[in-house]
Amino acid sequence: MLFLSIKALHIIFVTSWFAGLFYLPRLFVNHAMVTDKATVERLALMENKLYRFMTPLGILAVALGMWLWFGYGFSGGWLHAKTALVTFLIVYHLYCGRVMRAFAEGRNTRSHVWYRFFNEIPVLVLFAVVFLVMLKPF
Repeated sequence: MLFLSIKALHIIFVTSWFAGLFYLPRLFVNHAMVTDKATVERLALMENKLYRFMTPLGILAVALGMWLWFGYGFSGGWLHAKTALVTFLIVYHLYCGRVMRAFAEGRNTRSHVWYRFFNEIPVLVLFAVVFLVMLKPF
């Protein structure tokens, strides 16, 4: 029963974290397109609040995933591949924080087109992780 509860919470926190990983870069797309001060300030505020909200969700998702891994002894190459992808997502999340601060300080140098591609990275990682977990190919 504990295993299923931890697994359910892990899925809930992963889903919530991904919602933030999908939406924050989309805010960057909009932020890179606007120039009027009021909209720029509003987007910076939204980015900051979202980042502060999604960071604990990501921490909980990773912590519960580690609990499942170490507490229940999962093994296999698929799990190592998934762990590598989760590590990449953590770096992506932290880089989003760096981008957010650059926008807040008026130092963004990238176009909205670049952020449109950047926005798709978590989607591709999600596909890979779900297939790894479901198929356990290694």
